[in-house]
This record gives sequence, C-alpha cells and structure tokens, in this order.
Amino acid sequence: MIKKIKIEKSAWAWSFYDWANSAFATTVMAGFFPIFFKEFWSYGSNPIASSLRLGIGSSLAGIIIALIAPILGSFADVGRNRKWFLVIFALLGAAFTGLLYLVPQGAWYLAMIFYIIAGVGFFGSNIFYDALLPHTTSEENYHLVSSIGYSLGYLGGGILFAFNVATVLQPDFFHITSSAEAVKLSFVSVALWWLLFTVPLLVFVKEKENGRANKSIDSILKNGWKQYINTYRDIKKYKNLALFLLAYWFYIDGVDTIVRMAVDYGLSLGFNKNDLIVALIITQFTGFPAALLYVYFAHKMGIKRSLLFGILIYLLICIWAAFIKEKIDFYLIAFSIGCVQGGVQALSRSIYSLLIPADQSAEFFGFYNMFGKFAVIIGPLLMSSTSYIILGITDSENIAIRSGIVSIGLLFIAGSYLLTKVKFEE
Repeated sequence: MIKKIKIEKSAWAWSFYDWANSAFATTVMAGFFPIFFKEFWSYGSNPIASSLRLGIGSSLAGIIIALIAPILGSFADVGRNRKWFLVIFALLGAAFTGLLYLVPQGAWYLAMIFYIIAGVGFFGSNIFYDALLPHTTSEENYHLVSSIGYSLGYLGGGILFAFNVATVLQPDFFHITSSAEAVKLSFVSVALWWLLFTVPLLVFVKEKENGRANKSIDSILKNGWKQYINTYRDIKKYKNLALFLLAYWFYIDGVDTIVRMAVDYGLSLGFNKNDLIVALIITQFTGFPAALLYVYFAHKMGIKRSLLFGILIYLLICIWAAFIKEKIDFYLIAFSIGCVQGGVQALSRSIYSLLIPADQSAEFFGFYNMFGKFAVIIGPLLMSSTSYIILGITDSENIAIRSGIVSIGLLFIAGSYLLTKVKFEE
C-alpha cells in the first residue's frame, strides 16, 4: 500500500496547469481540429492529402519548439523565470487558439499557421511547466504529483470537451446558429479555460533561486546552444539517463502521434465523426482515474516494468487498429489508451525529474522536451508517408490508410527495446 502523504498547495496549483492546457490537447489537438481541418478547412480535398497536411503541420510545430528549446531552457534557469515564460507561451497558445474562430472555410493554410503557432505556445509552456515540478514537492512525491497533474488534465480536458461536444450536437439548445459555429466557439472556450486555470500556478508556485540571476540577456542568447551542448555532454556521462532519453524519444513519439492522428485516421476510414468524438470522451474519463491508479500499479510492479507494460499495450493497439471495422472497436481502443496513456506520460516525467539536478531543471527539461518534439516530427510523417507509399503499391486507399497506423508500432518496438537496457533504482 502507498503510505499517506501530504501534497503541498504549490503541487496542487502546479497540477492545475495540466487541467488548464489539456483543454487544447483534447478539444483542439485530438478532437475538433482534425475533424474541422478535414471537413471544413480542407473541404473537397483527398483524405490522404489532408492527412499529410495535418501530419506536416504537427511536425512543424515540433521542429520550431525543438529549435528554440535551448534558448528557452537557458533563459528559464536564470533566476526565477520559469513561471513567467510559462505564462508568455500560454498567452501565445491561447491567443492563436482563439483566432481559429476567424478562419473561413477552405483556408486550410491559414488554419494550419494558427494551429502551428498555438502548438508552439502549448509545447513551449510545457517545457517550463515540467521544469517547475522539482520546485513544488519533495523527490519522494514526484511520481504521485506528476500523476495527479496528468489525472487532472484528463478530467479538466474531458469536462470542457464534453461541454463543447454537447454544443456541437445540440447547437439550438445553446442558441448557437450551427454545429460549425459551435466548433469555432469551442476554440474560443479553450483559450479562456487555458488562461483562467493558469492563475493558480502563477499565484501559489514559488521557484527556488539558483544563484545564476546575474547573467545578461545577451549572454543567455549567445550561450543558449553552447549550454545545450554542455548539457548533452553531461547527459552522455550518465549511460542510464542517455538510454532513457533515447527510449523516450521513440515511444513518446508513438504516443503523441496516436493522440494527434487518431481522429483523422478514423475519418479517413469513413467512421462517423460523432462516434470518434465519443471515443475521445471515453479516453479522457478513463484516463482520469487510470493515471492515478497507474502509480499504485507501478509501486507493485516496478517503474520500469510498468512503463514497458504501457508501451506493449500501445504496440498491440497499433496492430488492432489496422483491422477495426465497427465503432465498438474504436471505443474499446479508446478505453485501452485511457488506461495507460497518463501513466506512461507521468512516469516518464517523474523518472526524468529524479535523474536531473533540480537547479538546472528547465535546462534539462528543455532537452527532454526537445527530444520529445523532435520525435513528434517522425511519427505523423511516418504514418502519412507510409500510407502514400502503400497507396502507390496497392492502389487501395483502404489498405494504405490502415498500413499507416501499423507503421507507428515500429516506434514502440524501438522504445521498449532501449528501455530494457536502462538500469535504475526502483
């Protein structure tokens, strides 16, 4: 049994940022944006072509944040800047999410630009959010607090998404002119939700001074990448940390690709968008208790084995998804993802927190997030390009689309193999 422990107010406030920005991950990234992009902003386009556009756009957001992550990490580790950089990127993400309301039908390029900028805000703020974990609680609580964050993210994101789904399905009841208008208004609701629930972190989380507050801005800009190279050299000294990062690079790419492309995949196979939305809600509300239960599971089974178990489930899901024909299959897959997704993400973050120096947390988490975002470049492109290649070979759109999801399994195989080589104390 897990002993009773007290969670600090700062840890709860930190966790509520997951509640805040998960609205973007759920309503926008996983939910309505792929649907609206394919049916409204890419109206009349070939489904594989629109999927490729979505994959490229998702990858571009990852490239941008990966390239600026060294500077961000260097800035944040000077003095007490993590909170304020988080707020700046949250404002950027929320603003361009709200601006999606103004994008007209057929303007897929403009929608993609706004989505990429909003994604940079989302991913950039997460660098500083992750880096604040060591400043909110003690080391023995990292796994639990990290899991609480993901759990609140599933709940908060799920609540707003469920409300937005209701407005789309019953626009007349909410005095909205159409379902399309309801979708566009949902982007505005995400922006407001994101900003509102960032306030607790801003008020209650106190950063620890690290003694490097005297660096000038010019020095930070000049030394950002240099510092990152030094961080890379530091990581190379620790074989287990390096192996863990490489394993993480592969398996988290698979996780994020499924989050971003699952709805697009279902639409390409001809599933009803309402059924896909129901599947997303199943994932969210399964993920809420599952992320917390995974901590107990990890204590009983071991951290490493728990991660490997979650990755194995994802691999099986990739194979299973290639053969689905009925909506019940999609629902069962959604439930399976909800059972392991939060646990895999939370354990990865908390393990990394334990392996790095707390006074350089933003710098090291910048590296951690850079790994994750560079990995996200591969997944969507792997999935969409595999579909294109198979289409050219078989001339079957159905086989091509299903082959794309199987290709993601390669990322889980590589990640799990590398993770078996990692040795660390439980």
